[in-house]
Amino acid sequence: MPQQMLSDVVQVAVYAPDPVVRVGLVSCLQHDRRLSEISSSQDADVTVVAVDTMDVSVLDMLPGLCNRPDARFVVVAGRRWHAEVSASVDHGVRAVLWRDSFTPAVFTRTLMTVTQGGGSLPPTLQGRLMEQVQRTHREVLTPRGLTASGVSQREVDVLRLVAEGRELSEIAEKLSYSERTVKYVLYGLMKRLQLRNRAHAVSYAIRTGLI
Repeated sequence: MPQQMLSDVVQVAVYAPDPVVRVGLVSCLQHDRRLSEISSSQDADVTVVAVDTMDVSVLDMLPGLCNRPDARFVVVAGRRWHAEVSASVDHGVRAVLWRDSFTPAVFTRTLMTVTQGGGSLPPTLQGRLMEQVQRTHREVLTPRGLTASGVSQREVDVLRLVAEGRELSEIAEKLSYSERTVKYVLYGLMKRLQLRNRAHAVSYAIRTGLI
């Protein structure tokens, strides 16, 4: 689905087991002409999920509400958070609002932010997410010689020299590798990332900020 434009009406689905909470959330939508409630999460630009506690059971429920790869959820929750923040993001959670600090203005602003491709997490959850990223880097990526992008430092070094226009023999000499090793590094990288040729590999590296 293309990114929502400001001139469009944002289609919002609301899931809330508590009917009183649901009525309150829908009321907020009705007071903003940029937003419109629809019943189907599959067709929504954003799905609001209101729960007392965010845990694994809620994460498991999200694909049933909307299983599109681009699904975007805004969670309104109590402060009992028992799910991994990184897993929540993987499941499409783009913003979290605490119920005890909820206001209609913040709610509608958050919906617009998420629709435009942004996100919003409370500071405590941002901290947890950073800790999880650091732990993944320390315990999973670093022991395997990988960066956060899943590309090894050796591959980055080779790509940087390819981007400078160096021949394979020059790269091998510069990095103290054999020319065969340089070819192996490039081939492994291009096969893993499904890159067509060296030019495609360099373009990918530039676009993703590797070099």
